[in-house]
Amino acid sequence: MAVPFRRHRERSEARRLCLLAMTLLGGLLGSSLPAAAQDRAVVEASEPESLAVTVYRDPNRRFGGAMNANWPRGFAMISETRTVTLPPGESRIRFEGVAEGMVAVSAIVTGLPGGTIEKNRNADLLGPAALVDGTLGNRVTITRTNPATGDAESEQAVVRTRADGGLVLQTQDGYEAVRCSGLPERLTFDEVPDGLSARPIFSIDTRDESGGTYTVTLSYLAWGFDWEASYVATMHEGRDSDDVRFDLTSWLTILNDNGQSFADAELMAVAGTLNIVSDLEQLASPPRARPLRITCYPIGSTAAGSPIPVYDDYEMDMMADQAIVVTGSRVARESMAMAPPPPPPPPPAPVVAGEEDLGDLKLYRVPVPVDVNAQGLKQVAFLREEGVEGELVYEGSCLPHMWGDTRTVPAGMVLETVNDADHGLGVALPTGSVTVFERGPGGELLVAEESLRDYASGQDVELQIGSSAQVFVGCNAPGGQDPRERGKAWTRMQAELSNANPFPVSVRLELGAPSQWRFRGVREQVRDGQRFVMVVVPPNGVRRLEWDVAPVIS
Repeated sequence: MAVPFRRHRERSEARRLCLLAMTLLGGLLGSSLPAAAQDRAVVEASEPESLAVTVYRDPNRRFGGAMNANWPRGFAMISETRTVTLPPGESRIRFEGVAEGMVAVSAIVTGLPGGTIEKNRNADLLGPAALVDGTLGNRVTITRTNPATGDAESEQAVVRTRADGGLVLQTQDGYEAVRCSGLPERLTFDEVPDGLSARPIFSIDTRDESGGTYTVTLSYLAWGFDWEASYVATMHEGRDSDDVRFDLTSWLTILNDNGQSFADAELMAVAGTLNIVSDLEQLASPPRARPLRITCYPIGSTAAGSPIPVYDDYEMDMMADQAIVVTGSRVARESMAMAPPPPPPPPPAPVVAGEEDLGDLKLYRVPVPVDVNAQGLKQVAFLREEGVEGELVYEGSCLPHMWGDTRTVPAGMVLETVNDADHGLGVALPTGSVTVFERGPGGELLVAEESLRDYASGQDVELQIGSSAQVFVGCNAPGGQDPRERGKAWTRMQAELSNANPFPVSVRLELGAPSQWRFRGVREQVRDGQRFVMVVVPPNGVRRLEWDVAPVIS
């Protein structure tokens, strides 16, 4: 009997030593680890006192591609300045109202004495489903219409189910399913559950031994922005091909697809293409307010189905209340319309964005604070130049493979200028769409719509404005021989250019690639890898040009 007793005593001693070790270890851990996150004081940062929004174009949008207003794939750098008052010790700072497309891993907070311990992004927004889940087991007020009297009656109820199915309440009459009677019903909540907000929240944990009030800056990338440039070129009346004057107006169109507005923000746009390797769309993963799904059992004949509609969103009553408020405001405005209207204010001075260098990129800064509205577009002028000096050049082709072509085709028209101060420009022109008008006795008429690539200061600018109805080009080989089949022999080519305008025109006639063909009898030039010759055609006249061509034999 002694052996079993000794084993029992040994087991008891082992348990005692184990409990003692766990107690000592718990004490050591408790003295070395910081307070639990849930024990940290929660501090609400103030609303942004200053905002800066710098918008970058979609890096995957190619030349000629339009901005996708329904699904913008650009991004923005947002910088907010706020004030926080911290207690001594550790605390959690909540920044409410950040962009829903926020890339949380990019967020940086500066101005805190203790730095950042941990960063968090809230995963659930205030919505019907989150409101019900946060009130589970608590009392709410349900207001229903009495079918006998038609009056609205309210009573207390307890939420007994979550929002992932039919919503069931417990009242003094028992358990009832909401919105299944076919009569109007409305729930009223006394307060918003902790941790829920109607706006996205970003929070950080920090430590400040003494506490105090600080001005901090929160900077982060946000998905769901984009911008593009739009140009309007208006050619003056009474031009000729060598002296074309036009006015050029350019606009920046900024798109914010987020559900948050940025009031009185310093707005900037960056022109150029950045090398982005991160998938910002996946990193953003904006929080969404979950809807409340109401499901009821069929009432009536199972063959005919249920006559009661299925309500999918608990916010229908809220929308109805808002409609009443809007109607009342409209009546007030109509009654005020009887008074004489005040005199119109003077037109504001035009706001034009200024150009700055950002490395090899260009930055356009709006000089005054503007509102970048939620899911809206903002247009700001960045270029207004009058009397830009240009030239209207006609283009045609007479290539060796066209030796047997007997057709006469319209020449293309190109509006050309130089992007420098001598011609009335001299600023960077970011890629975008351009609409060309021509001013005449009957007003301004549309001439062309084209895409404009990026042009740096000092470059030649070309705008394709369609085909001419006055200038035509014909091309053939007078001897009827194919230059491609004559080896090293020279073949005669001929071009005929006609001009029905009352003024002379310059035609840029493309002859072929210098790497494939040799030319004789014309003073050709090289442009974009092609040989060409400039031909001046007299008013209401015809100009014929002949030359010899032979293949380049390696």
